[in-house]
Amino acid sequence: MTDHFRDIIVKLFDRDLDKLAVEISLYDDKSSIWKITGDIKNPAGNLCLHLCGNLQHYIGKVLGGTDYKRNRDYEFSARAISKETLLAEVRETKSTVHHTLANIEENTLASPYPEKVFDYDMNTDYFLVHLQGHLNYHLGQINYHRRLITT
Repeated sequence: MTDHFRDIIVKLFDRDLDKLAVEISLYDDKSSIWKITGDIKNPAGNLCLHLCGNLQHYIGKVLGGTDYKRNRDYEFSARAISKETLLAEVRETKSTVHHTLANIEENTLASPYPEKVFDYDMNTDYFLVHLQGHLNYHLGQINYHRRLITT
């Protein structure tokens, strides 16, 4: 069952990080990626950086042992980063996530997640499902932002 779960979660992260790249690619220019309007305070650029930082940390660093150093404040304060730079970050994140999850050990998936994140304990497989949901939540926000800004 765990090999099956691993295959599924790898495919879902690959699929949705590809969707993130498509969404960012569909913006007309750099300024529209960073536009704030109405009640929307987190433009696509910040959400993209946040998703990449989140996955690079929780999957790449914690589970994969990379040397990634997350700067969550920067994820939400950066402005005017080029579309190309954001897309490169998405590609790097996808590569890290894919490599880490494709090679994760069965016992790791069934073990407690090694870093305290919430006020309750959870296994790694549970947290990976949470991270997948988090990715999709913000992916939907980016899609909404893009359609709002570009129409």
